Amino acid sequence: MQVHGGPENAELNGFQIAWGQFFAAHGYAVFFPNFRGSIGRGVNYTVAGNRDFSGNDFRDILSGVDELIRRGIADPNRLGIGGWSYGGFMSAWAPTQTGRFKASVMGAGVSNWFSLMGQTPVPLWTVQVHFETWPSDDAHAFRKNSPIEFVKNVRTPVLILHGEVDPMIPLSQAKEYFRALRHYNVPSELVVFPREGHGLREPIHRKRAYARILAWYDRYLKN
Repeated sequence: MQVHGGPENAELNGFQIAWGQFFAAHGYAVFFPNFRGSIGRGVNYTVAGNRDFSGNDFRDILSGVDELIRRGIADPNRLGIGGWSYGGFMSAWAPTQTGRFKASVMGAGVSNWFSLMGQTPVPLWTVQVHFETWPSDDAHAFRKNSPIEFVKNVRTPVLILHGEVDPMIPLSQAKEYFRALRHYNVPSELVVFPREGHGLREPIHRKRAYARILAWYDRYLKN
């Protein structure tokens, strides 16, 4: 399960070389869901996830898993999830809510929406576009969808990747989640890429990230 970022984004039909073809070449079936909150299906579809991150969109993702299992494409005992940015958030959220996924890869993801508002340089984008309120005015709106609030439920091994100088989602979001996972003895690793921002640009870092992700999935899904 490869979850796109945004969430105002979409996966299009085509040769998905960045993740899809890479994982498929190593024996994985890869699913790219355009869940509620994605673009391309009208404004109402895109704003359907506002004030409810990990609500409708997460239910859409799980329904996609169910359909793939029904078709015989996915093995219910060897499901993995991963993503970058919003996909990283969803990959941190999923293990707090279900044990269906046996491995997760959190790339540059949010673990705490409340604390993020005091760390990101673009808080108004998240407040005005997504939550439609300020954290101090409605703390529950931000905490009810924060993975860190439910981290004690996690049993899924989580690999965390983050850029050292990410200007959108600070490294502290990854550290907060990683420290909590280690506190609860969840198998986890935190990999910080020097000089990198919200995406990996240096070729050696991209190569190492792919290698680590593949090794993580192989370890917990294939064996």
